[in-house]
Order: sequence, then structure tokens, then C-alpha cells
Amino acid sequence: MPRTATARREGTPQDRARRRFQRRQWARRWLTWRYVVVGLLVVGLIGFGVYATYFSPWLRTEGVQVNGTGQLTEREVLTAAEVPVGGPLARVDLDAIATRVGSLATVESVDVTRAWPHDVRIDVVERTPVAVVDAGVGLRMVDAGGHIFGVVRALPDDLPLIVLRAGADDNAMAEGAAVVAALDTMISRLVDHVEVDSVDQIELELRDGRQVRWGSAEQSGKKAEVLLALLATKAKVYDVSVPGLPTVR
Repeated sequence: MPRTATARREGTPQDRARRRFQRRQWARRWLTWRYVVVGLLVVGLIGFGVYATYFSPWLRTEGVQVNGTGQLTEREVLTAAEVPVGGPLARVDLDAIATRVGSLATVESVDVTRAWPHDVRIDVVERTPVAVVDAGVGLRMVDAGGHIFGVVRALPDDLPLIVLRAGADDNAMAEGAAVVAALDTMISRLVDHVEVDSVDQIELELRDGRQVRWGSAEQSGKKAEVLLALLATKAKVYDVSVPGLPTVR
């Protein structure tokens, strides 16, 4: 009897084969739908991520971090940067901000990045002054590349003055700055000012009234070595424009 009841429940071999076929069909359908469901979930997550990043208020721009300033004030950088606040941080144009901040004369380089989740970070590298020049509108600082920037009210004790003679152009200005940048500490302390007539006619006026005919910025390191040796000789004028053949007068 038990075996007869079990046989009835299981049915004929055809019934069992039909059920196995149906189970395989459902398994195939579920496998197909599983991929569809997973695909829909992935698309939904991507869409949610795009919305959250680029359109929602959750990651909006709320502040600006400014680093590296010394000569510039934070307000000057912020005014130049014009960072749009309130919109999605991901849509802020970092290159445009870098261009605006980089246009400040005191800025040598700038790096603008996103400081998630709500800030823009501006890292500034300022120009390093090597001298001061009277640019016709007051005293301005100049770096080793001849770039004029900033304003000073009085001549600093640690920076020499560059005096541009009539006819001295921007190239001569850059050459004079290169000469100053090449001077070692011992010589720069002795220099009162640097007179620039042209790219190859540069003179150093020392604090005690002695003059040094330097020539161009070429071989400035060698010229500095020769000058240090010559200064032991009492003279009024030292000519190191050709460091291999220096003269004194």
C-alpha cells in the first residue's frame, strides 16, 4: 500500500519528466530575470550617483580653503578666484579658477582641487623676491626670472635695488634679476644697488662706494668666486665681466 500511494503521487514517468522540464524552464527564466534585476539595480545606482554628485544639494560647494599665501592675503586670492558657492562641487570649473588666481602677479603657480565633500582647495606658490626695482609707479619686487610683482613702501634691508637706466628693456631687467639671484650671501650683503644699462652692461654698486663691472648674467657663479678673491685688493673698480681675465682699477 505505501508504495502504491507513493507511485500515485509521483505519477507516471511522463509526469515526472514533465515536472523536471518545468523546473528547468523556471530555472532558465529566473536566471534571465536575475540578470535583468541586477542590471536594473546597477543602472539605478549609477543614476543615483550621478544625481547625487552633479545635481543634488548633498555635495554642494560651501567653502574655499586657501593655502600657501604670505605676501598675498586670503581675501585677495578669494576675490580673484570667484569660486561659485552653492552649486554642486563636481560642476565647479577648477581650470577657470586656477587661471584667475594665476593671473595675480605675485602667484608663480597654483593648484586647484576639490576637497570633498563641500570645499574647493587652492594651493598657491608665491614668487620669491630677489630684488626691488623702481618700476615708475613705486618700488616693486622682482623674482629671479625678472617678473615684477607686489609693492613695497620702503627698500627692505635684505633686498638690493635694481636701477634701470634709460633704454633698459624687459630683457635687461630679467638679466639684472638673474645676476642678483646668482650672488651668494657674502656678496649680496655688500651690494647697495645694481645698475642695468642693457643685457650685457650690468654693474654692482657696493655699499662702500666701490663698483663692480659684471657684464651679463652668464657665468655669474664664476664671476662671484673671482670677485670674492679680488675684493682683498684695494681698488675702486673691479671688472669681472670676463672672469678668466679680471681687472682692477
